[in-house]
Amino acid sequence: MLQHTNLMGTEQELAILFSDVVGSTQLYEKLGDDMARETVQQAVEQMKRATTENNGTVIKTMGDEVMATFENVQDAMLAATAMQVMSHESNEVSERAVRVNIRIGCHYGHVVAENNDVFGAAVHTANRLTSQAKASQIVISADSVERLGADWTESLRQICTVTLRGQSGEVALYEVLWSHEDTISMLPEISNVMPAIPKVSKLRLRFQGQEVVLGEDKMRSVTMGRADDNDVTIKGNLISRLHARIELKRTHYELIDQSTNGTFLHKDGQEDVYLRRDFAILDGHGVIGLGRVADAESPLAIEYVLED
Repeated sequence: MLQHTNLMGTEQELAILFSDVVGSTQLYEKLGDDMARETVQQAVEQMKRATTENNGTVIKTMGDEVMATFENVQDAMLAATAMQVMSHESNEVSERAVRVNIRIGCHYGHVVAENNDVFGAAVHTANRLTSQAKASQIVISADSVERLGADWTESLRQICTVTLRGQSGEVALYEVLWSHEDTISMLPEISNVMPAIPKVSKLRLRFQGQEVVLGEDKMRSVTMGRADDNDVTIKGNLISRLHARIELKRTHYELIDQSTNGTFLHKDGQEDVYLRRDFAILDGHGVIGLGRVADAESPLAIEYVLED
């Protein structure tokens, strides 16, 4: 697990998992406050127990929702499966009126851990994946699938590609089949669930005569900031030591801000984008500004071009 400490907190790569009770508002209307609260709390306690029993950390609970982190995706999926099994078993012995279902979303990526909480683009993505899940469903991103072992192949199926809020490109979503019946029914269809990684164009960065090329010689990421150990070092009073980075994903490049003052992105022919602890997909040609508006005429501007 990658871990880096700066003044703002500890940067890590973690699996972020959100789980929540489906239709809790209707439950309160149907059962009344006291019984609905007790029913929801029982589900939340099951989700928390499944987290701790599978090496996870409960970050916080928010009404009918639990946010948790795990050092690897395998543990996160074991916890997610345990949550769904517990919910199913509870429903089997409960009266129909008090049965509840849960939905789960998970994404693996960079976060900043600070004051017993985590922040960053990966957290937003995990939360948005949860909103894509249906009752009794576990939905994970392609980035998470890449980090699961071969033992999970027969429990996965790609369900769709969507454009999540805050992202300009499509994201492949996978469902983790947690019940034995679902897994058996999918066996003939999932032999190709792990598609070959498509060829991605090179991304060329230019700054003050320096040039860095991603996608060449297995270079998959670049860090930018004022510290000398960055791949692209830029000095400026608004620039953090480790300000931002660019990562090659399966099908695209992501610009990820992790700074105090934010990162500005100008894409040719598009509106400027401001990122703070968030990310954007790079395409075409444009300019990146660290801590200040991206201006092609500025000596601190980083030019990028995605080559065909």
